[in-house]
Amino acid sequence: MMKTIEEKLKEHKQTFDTMQTPSELEGRLRDALHNVPDKKKSKNKAVSWIASAAAVFILLVGVYQYPALAYYGEKFFKTNWGALSFSEVTEQGYGQKVDESITLRDGTVVTINGVMADDNVFLMYYTMDRPVGIEFKDEDFRRYGFDKLTGFLTDSNSQGYGGGDGKNKSQFVGQARFEPVSPFSRTLTVNFYEWINDERVFYPISFKFEANKAMKSIIKQELDQSIEVDHGTIHYNSISASPTSTLIKGRYEFEEYPRTYGKYKLYVNGIEVQYKGKHGKMPEFELIFDMLPTDRINSIELELENFLGYQKIEEPISLASPSDRSIKIGDEKLWIRSVTKTGTGYDVVIARREFTKLKWDTISVTAGGKVIPVSSISESRPWDLRNNNIMRENTFSFNTKDKPESLLLEDFTYIKTYNKRISLPIHK
Repeated sequence: MMKTIEEKLKEHKQTFDTMQTPSELEGRLRDALHNVPDKKKSKNKAVSWIASAAAVFILLVGVYQYPALAYYGEKFFKTNWGALSFSEVTEQGYGQKVDESITLRDGTVVTINGVMADDNVFLMYYTMDRPVGIEFKDEDFRRYGFDKLTGFLTDSNSQGYGGGDGKNKSQFVGQARFEPVSPFSRTLTVNFYEWINDERVFYPISFKFEANKAMKSIIKQELDQSIEVDHGTIHYNSISASPTSTLIKGRYEFEEYPRTYGKYKLYVNGIEVQYKGKHGKMPEFELIFDMLPTDRINSIELELENFLGYQKIEEPISLASPSDRSIKIGDEKLWIRSVTKTGTGYDVVIARREFTKLKWDTISVTAGGKVIPVSSISESRPWDLRNNNIMRENTFSFNTKDKPESLLLEDFTYIKTYNKRISLPIHK
């Protein structure tokens, strides 16, 4: 019988309560890592020291994880933590207060109010206060931003920030997201910056970090599943569900790496979890979903609704009767809208869906028994079919005195419907 998340966390708390976290853990680890044996010592002793240090470090990492601050109950899973202000977070008994400030050159005060951390993300709640009587303007925010968050074993990139008006137009209340930080960090430093005369001026803000006020993942496990697509294979490597989000990490295994537009859906007990976006640098990726909707997990399913498709074209396309009617090629459609004589030859207008991409340099026509390559291509423009159905069309020019008979295309890419769903394993 599957245990609920609450039961698992009670077990975790009982285990954690029996442990004594080493005092000054960061200092000890830092000293150990810096006390490298003298090069004159024997190679065997150096190897022995490295192995011992690695073993101690792995042991500490294994036992010192983010402890849960409180048991997760029904109310917890109905709370959208990422949408709350820091005062609302603390009202629920979570988060760590910081209250560290810096003052910019124009007198604007930037205050880190508090933070909330887990295995998936580091959330930073902040406010910006203009001097009395000066209001924020929309263009002001192009000047500001957050760079990296650093600390012991921590070098976390910014994942975006946003917010809105505070108590008045002179105050901005925001939330910044960063990659997860190490629970071994005792002090963190974030670099706030502003653009002045086309240069970034940095304002470091340091604060104490209390990992015991962070929250542990609900589910964290490795995956070994994949889905075949036209360009190759999509592999799913791991899933990590925390109080703030659900992350699925994976990699693409393609011969070539084209743009990777795709639509993903995650279902927990048949309930769809909201998709937030995707990060990563090819060939790896990270899918971001909202937090899980329940603590009683019976099934987790991941669906690839659509993804980049590839269509090879074997036969010529007739240009005898151009019209606004579509021509089906595989699972996709093209439109030959017109064939018109010009002063230098003929123009052929071809329409397609927005994300359907033809291989421009291989387009040609047959005319007078010859193959005529395209000589010029216009910029794409919208073609409105109404009912929110807008295509993109281009004019392709060919230098020929003979009227084109057929269009030759090598292939195209498009957004293909896959609707492939896999079940992710969950530990019982």
